Amino acid sequence: MTEYDVIGVGLGPFNLGLAALLSPVDDVDAVFFEAAPRFAWHPGLMLPGTTLQVPFLADLVTLADPTSRWSFLNYLHERGRLYRFYFYERFHVPRAEFDAYARWVAESLPSCRFGSRVTAVEPDGGGWRVVVETPGGVEEHRARSVVFGVGTRPAVPAVARSVLGESVFHTEDYLTYREKAVTASAVTVVGSGQSAGEVVADLLEAGLPGGLTVDWFTRSRGFLPMEYSKLGLEHFTPEYTSYFHGLPAVRRDEIRAGQDLLYKGLSAETSERIYDLLYAATVDRADPPVVYAGGCELVAISPSPVPGRRWRLTWRHRDLDRTFTRDTDVVVLGTGHEPSPLPVRDGVLARDALGRPEVSLDYRLTLASGAPSTLFAQNAELHTHGVGAPDLGLGAHRNSVIVNQLAGREVYPVRDRTVYQSFGVPEEARP
Repeated sequence: MTEYDVIGVGLGPFNLGLAALLSPVDDVDAVFFEAAPRFAWHPGLMLPGTTLQVPFLADLVTLADPTSRWSFLNYLHERGRLYRFYFYERFHVPRAEFDAYARWVAESLPSCRFGSRVTAVEPDGGGWRVVVETPGGVEEHRARSVVFGVGTRPAVPAVARSVLGESVFHTEDYLTYREKAVTASAVTVVGSGQSAGEVVADLLEAGLPGGLTVDWFTRSRGFLPMEYSKLGLEHFTPEYTSYFHGLPAVRRDEIRAGQDLLYKGLSAETSERIYDLLYAATVDRADPPVVYAGGCELVAISPSPVPGRRWRLTWRHRDLDRTFTRDTDVVVLGTGHEPSPLPVRDGVLARDALGRPEVSLDYRLTLASGAPSTLFAQNAELHTHGVGAPDLGLGAHRNSVIVNQLAGREVYPVRDRTVYQSFGVPEEARP
């Protein structure tokens, strides 16, 4: 049994960033395990022309250590692309390039081990026993601390789970089944977030010449833009995270329910692209090739009785409380993601009334025993830390907090004032 100071479970961008920031910390022995054979960031949505929705400064390390060799700018330098990026003159980089950058980091760090699935994390004295399935067999390791970065999984509506396959699938698998979708005669896209919008735009561009028609429905009130104003973006900061965490759990849930457009919704560019495609498609025809409406909830999927159609979808209009049906060939579910379960046996973690893990401000998972915790969470704390939890821009901050605790000293300074806004009662207004 090999012993480490810390074991990372999962190698998405957040734990990969942690591995990068730990690489120069000689007194912390770390290893990271990932079930996938190599780093791949949402490969099913790596559509041509798509970009990150955050600036390139939200890479794996820069907001914690701009001098790190693992920065995006250094990646460009090492690849001989720095001058080309200089003339590119854009803050938001191609999604495929961010994926290539992260893969470069992952393949360069000896602490990152792919093709290794963690199946159990068990208490073991003052530390943790970690069981890993590898191509060479089952291994057991021991660590003083464990950091979970297992990410999220597609959230699939209950009515669609039994029919998932090549004609009913989540946007996460869009590129896998794209050819079937763009050559179909009718496709239905469910959801109004960025992923759904990108799929609709791609379907219109690729499928219209072949006569494709698209239904696009969402249970949201409409196809609304994501908040991207500078003052609104201050919610994705350490200050807001601290403020949000300090609120009662009930109040946090109430607030988060009204914040969808801070981290969901369509980018202005995608919305404009879709409208422009619709406008061009109706130059010589009165009716657009898309039927789209908000406030519509999917309530059933069944085989279609219509020749040439595979599925009948039943919808309920939420405002009118009326049901209607539409027939289609392919269904693409842009229904978001949910936290992946942590590989820890029942009873180890403290959970709230809704079964969610309790997470302290410093990203420690609270133990049911009440003992001091050495388990940490990455992107499993939306309910406790707010809208910034899944945001790449806060990843380096969270990792700075975690690294400093693992090392027992300040390795990376954590800034306590990064925005102009006050989220609580302003200091000068307090009695």
